[in-house]
Amino acid sequence: MISIARGKYLRVSSMKMRQVCDAIRGKDVPTGLAMLSAINKGASAHVKKVLDSAVHNAKQKGLSENQLFIKAISANHGGAWKRFRAASFGRATPILRRTTHLTVELDVKTNS
Repeated sequence: MISIARGKYLRVSSMKMRQVCDAIRGKDVPTGLAMLSAINKGASAHVKKVLDSAVHNAKQKGLSENQLFIKAISANHGGAWKRFRAASFGRATPILRRTTHLTVELDVKTNS
């Protein structure tokens, strides 16, 4: 692992985020960024932001974007925001607004 970046309490459910993560896992960074710009899902904006942060962390160590690949990317459950909605007959129904903790790990490509 060369660099790591985390995004916490992102306002997307982890199931929706995992669809985007599965598409770019194991790809090199330029390909992953190109794929994220083409994926038509709201979660791709969050993934792109955290991936950019991991790339900039690797650049601080003197590596370029073309040397890196996405070694691991995971979207885990974050806390849920608990809200209530008015229902008929004076009742209330709960609403869970789910969040995600996203982790991106980058590593250097090997030439083998």
